[in-house]
Amino acid sequence: MGWGQWEQPVLGTGHKYYLQFTTEDYKTRENVGTCLAIVFYLERKPTPTVNIKCTYTKDQKEVQEDDQRFYQKLRQQTKPIIGSYIPDSYGNIEPAFESAWALAVVGSSYIMWEKSTENLGYFMAQVKHVKQWISKDDSIDFDYAVLLHEIPTQEMILCHMRVIWIPNHPLKVKYFCSSENQSAESEDVSAVLVYEDDSENEENFPFRTA
Repeated sequence: MGWGQWEQPVLGTGHKYYLQFTTEDYKTRENVGTCLAIVFYLERKPTPTVNIKCTYTKDQKEVQEDDQRFYQKLRQQTKPIIGSYIPDSYGNIEPAFESAWALAVVGSSYIMWEKSTENLGYFMAQVKHVKQWISKDDSIDFDYAVLLHEIPTQEMILCHMRVIWIPNHPLKVKYFCSSENQSAESEDVSAVLVYEDDSENEENFPFRTA
């Protein structure tokens, strides 16, 4: 993933970061888009405000078709997916668990977004346990126990999360991190994100996509 960063201190208020980065398909590593973001950390408030604009190299119709194939694959499960220690100690993920891993990556990003601060970050190290619930409605429903690697402390944080998804709808995530007795829902997390779909922005980025 390519990226660039520029910081602007705001006296008496906080720090504002200008970011440029590319996004990639988690499985194929194919470049699927470029994003420009303004991240503003206010003093005494760990959760920043974010303004982000992305341009996609992959056709959105193709993305929706991929989502539908992924969704149908999970809906057609006659037996629930149940697994532990994904990936294994050698870094391998069995094909049968790839779908569950993909949703865990997305779901855990909601947790990492809420827990991260200006000086503290996370990435998902492992799914300790996963269980799929075969729902009677149209939703895809998974329970997870995931390990988050905290940077720079190097601590491993255990979080339990419930992920519910229907195509063309926002992912719903409820979680509980036992190390801090912290719980939340993704609806609360998503409320702090501000997306700009228009080409015009009241604040200019200090760099542009090549």
